Amino acid sequence: MHIVFDGRMVEWRGPAPFYFVPVPEDQAADVQQVAAMATYGWGVVPVEARIGEVTFETSLFPREGGYWLPVKSAVRTPLGPAAGDEVTVEMTVRLQG
Repeated sequence: MHIVFDGRMVEWRGPAPFYFVPVPEDQAADVQQVAAMATYGWGVVPVEARIGEVTFETSLFPREGGYWLPVKSAVRTPLGPAAGDEVTVEMTVRLQG
C-alpha cells in the first residue's frame, strides 16, 4: 500500500523530544484496513517513508485513533523541517509474510 500526504510536523515532549507527522484521517483509515497484515505487535505498523530526498524505514505509532509517523533526527537534520512545518510524505506499508 502506497500513500502520499501532506502534514505538519509536531513535537512531542517526553523524556526526550520526538517529532512526528500525523497521518491524515482518510489515509489512516486505509492503513487500518491492512494493519493486521502488517503489524508486528503493539499496534505499530512498519513502513518505508520518504520526505524530500531522504528515504527511511520506521513504524507508525497508533495515536488518537489514527497513526503518527516518527521522524528521526537523521531525517530532519539534512532537510531542515521543524515543529509546525508542513512536509510531504510518501509512504509504503510493509506487509509481513
